Amino acid sequence: MQGVFVNGVDQGTFNGIRTPAYNGPPPRGYSNSPVKDLNSIDMRCNVLGDNQVPHTIKVAPGDNITLDWHHNNRTIADDVIDFSHHGPALVYLTPDPPTENSFVKIWEKGLYELGPTPFSPGKWATTWDIKANNGLMNFRIPANLKAGFYLIRAEMVGLHEADARFDQNSRRGAQFYPNCVQIEVVGDGTVELPEGVSFPGAYKYDDPGVHYNIYCSTERAPLAPCTDASTYKIPGQSISTVPAFTVRC
Repeated sequence: MQGVFVNGVDQGTFNGIRTPAYNGPPPRGYSNSPVKDLNSIDMRCNVLGDNQVPHTIKVAPGDNITLDWHHNNRTIADDVIDFSHHGPALVYLTPDPPTENSFVKIWEKGLYELGPTPFSPGKWATTWDIKANNGLMNFRIPANLKAGFYLIRAEMVGLHEADARFDQNSRRGAQFYPNCVQIEVVGDGTVELPEGVSFPGAYKYDDPGVHYNIYCSTERAPLAPCTDASTYKIPGQSISTVPAFTVRC
């Protein structure tokens, strides 16, 4: 994640974003490597994601937030994410600092169109929506949300190797790309976030949304080794458990 817009206004490149640390010295290291260990603290806000950054973005309840994701550079020519990395996109909100079960899912999008032929992946949020929209992910701050400091935890998930489980094959498994944004909610809202989930802990290796073969998401079920995977359950808390103040875009 390289930028945040509030009601269409760019808040500045990397401002408010807890940018992941490089996994090695530049130029050989990468800050956009996936997190695959579901028990790692990096599942919360990526590598070194518990470290605060100097800038916090002010928002109001009901504001439209647009997150700007990129692969290499924050330009319209950037490829955003490899087209093989099909999967869901999710947004959680938590008071800052997080506590146990404080991450509440406020937005999600996963598989929204099945593939027309056997072993075609279908259309997914990461590749057919966010990538196709030049890296932009849109959602709203919950209406009437109580003022205070919060973290937006947004992630894209690549399921291109999720037919295997990372705890059984460390060379494969679902790939998680979480990023956190520091925000301050202003105003006189009175609604507090309900109980949510914890990171790590929200996802399990045998969750159907984590261990999943994207090439079985077809209108016509392929033969073995595919099982009936024509539907997809996005991992984590269900948005239906969140009160009516959640606004979905």
